Amino acid sequence: METPSLGRRILALLIDWAVAALSAVALTGVSYPPKNVGENLVIVGFFIVEVGILTGLLGFTIGKRILGLRVENPAGRPIGVPRAVLRTALLSLVLPAIVMNEDKRGLHDIAAGARVIRV
Repeated sequence: METPSLGRRILALLIDWAVAALSAVALTGVSYPPKNVGENLVIVGFFIVEVGILTGLLGFTIGKRILGLRVENPAGRPIGVPRAVLRTALLSLVLPAIVMNEDKRGLHDIAAGARVIRV
């Protein structure tokens, strides 16, 4: 099990953000970049739902799949949708993702009982 680099994780995050933003634009008609707080919240909502469901059920998102990353619990399985939504909501706040322990696990991963590995 290899711990992925921070650069790989950030690139996966940017891909996932782009997918969520494009989904929000296509399905709701919000503009990108968002023109107001309401449009921004719609995009963040899409991000939390998309990433939460994919991570919870599959263990990876589109960005993580492209970059060979997976989110898993200590047993090596997907963390489930409720924990993945918690993880993603905390990730959206940014600070919990920046504060890391010696194993390069952010507070959002610790709170959700998750770890990110390179596959």
